[in-house]
Amino acid sequence: MRFEESIYFSLLPHNKLEFSFGNYYLFDNFVISELHEGIHFDWDKILEVIGALIDYYGEQIEIAYISNRVDSYSLEPQLWHKFHEEFDFIVAIATVAYNDFGYYTASIEKQFAQISLKRCEELPEAMDWVKNLKEFRRN
Repeated sequence: MRFEESIYFSLLPHNKLEFSFGNYYLFDNFVISELHEGIHFDWDKILEVIGALIDYYGEQIEIAYISNRVDSYSLEPQLWHKFHEEFDFIVAIATVAYNDFGYYTASIEKQFAQISLKRCEELPEAMDWVKNLKEFRRN
């Protein structure tokens, strides 16, 4: 389910960023990405998104990342390692996989991620998980 088709679209305040390769929905402490069918999400695209996120959240950014994989696209899993070497603002990742191949791909990426990566079957499951991360709990 695309975020805009979910009940949360009208319930949760957010901002939308549109790129040629996909859409990003920005919340207080997490981001939902929905990349377009068939694109290859490479380092240049990652840097474009990072620049926009830093512009939006500021230099002290600390967020969770939800990859809502409603469409099929490619990504080099080792880019997670490169990302964590250069940037350190994503505290956890939730990947929503809608089929076996997507789940398998997320399992491979989990091996390369240096932070917690949860594989989910539905967008609400991913959103609940990131909203309850200990990094975002207020005492």
